[in-house]
Amino acid sequence: MPVPVPRQRVSSPAPAAATTVADTAGATDLVLLVIEDDPAGTFTVPELVDASGTRVRIRTARNLTEAERLLTDDVHCVLVDLALPTGPSGGDDPLAALRHVLRIAPRHAVLVLAGSGEPELAAEAVRAGAQDHLFREELDGPLLSRAIRYAVERKRADSVQVKLAESRLRAQENARLERGLLPTPLLQGSDLRFAARYRPGRSRALLGGDFYDTVRTPDGTVHAMIGDVCGHGPDEAALGVELRIAWRALTFAGLCGDELLSTLQQVLEHERANDEIFATLCTVDIAPDGRRAGLCLAGHPSPLIARRGRAAQLLPYEDGGPALGLLPRARWPRRQVELGGSWSLMMYTDGLIEGRSAGPGSPRLGQDGMVAMINDQLARGLQGEELLEAAVTQVRELNGGELTDDVAVLLLDRAPRGA
Repeated sequence: MPVPVPRQRVSSPAPAAATTVADTAGATDLVLLVIEDDPAGTFTVPELVDASGTRVRIRTARNLTEAERLLTDDVHCVLVDLALPTGPSGGDDPLAALRHVLRIAPRHAVLVLAGSGEPELAAEAVRAGAQDHLFREELDGPLLSRAIRYAVERKRADSVQVKLAESRLRAQENARLERGLLPTPLLQGSDLRFAARYRPGRSRALLGGDFYDTVRTPDGTVHAMIGDVCGHGPDEAALGVELRIAWRALTFAGLCGDELLSTLQQVLEHERANDEIFATLCTVDIAPDGRRAGLCLAGHPSPLIARRGRAAQLLPYEDGGPALGLLPRARWPRRQVELGGSWSLMMYTDGLIEGRSAGPGSPRLGQDGMVAMINDQLARGLQGEELLEAAVTQVRELNGGELTDDVAVLLLDRAPRGA
């Protein structure tokens, strides 16, 4: 349908001001795809330049099929004539052409062209997704150029708002996932003190594949666990949440030791993305009197214990079993250990010991280096939250920068009454 644009206004610049498209390529260049069926070709000029210096290059398509072919990535804006025939597929919908363009050009700014006697239809087109409307009888070169620039900026602003909304949703999802990985310990009625620190290894990540939990069952036993799903992505973090929740439920159901770990292995096998995914785990169940505990290791480093008046040392780890998910019929012995009257028990993931001991290229810190570091911090009187914060900070400093693996550390303290 003809678009009555005055030819002298939609035109190339005067020769004295003329420059090539290559000369003006850059942030001020815009490309407009016009979809209208005017057989006379109203948009006959290849480009126009407005008073601001914005150069608009014009492409024309006579139908929607041709428009799809011309809709390349360098197109900034699409101008669609609402009177464009759409054939039987459009039915009686006056916005059929616009809806088709919105489907094929979701990232482009879209303008609609309507008659001056169709203000309600033009407004409905904007509500349907167009950035703006133009009336055929009022259209001229400067108005068209200005409308294109505004539409492109409005589309960019809309895209920014969508990205911000998506970012907020991801942050909310991460917060929910973080609550799953980093739970509130259930220790009501226990005289044990709890502290924990968590730092993901991925750049700018909130979460990693490490997880931990601590609960007290009705018989007075305190159960603690810490684990590590291989890998550092969101899938590993989600699997860690599932394993932690399963551990808590199974613990309250009365399972412990080999029976509990065997069931957790079944959960992992059903939930993991592929057969190469595995998880290490350390569980400790502390007797109601706080003087002894049962220890199970599934491919995980042994906890460290510090008793009053004695240097910190690792608990026995010779009887550990394989990581969950490696062997289908594995077994995990439960070893009884004596804790004593006053102690601090530190459970950790391997991110704490696999960093470098003196910057890049130096040997890894390892368990021996970690034990020496903790003993030094204990000698300086650090305990609880301060001890864990100092440990994680010093490990990072020794590594010479951010750690590549996730780090989780859990600390349980017991002091005799009156101490």
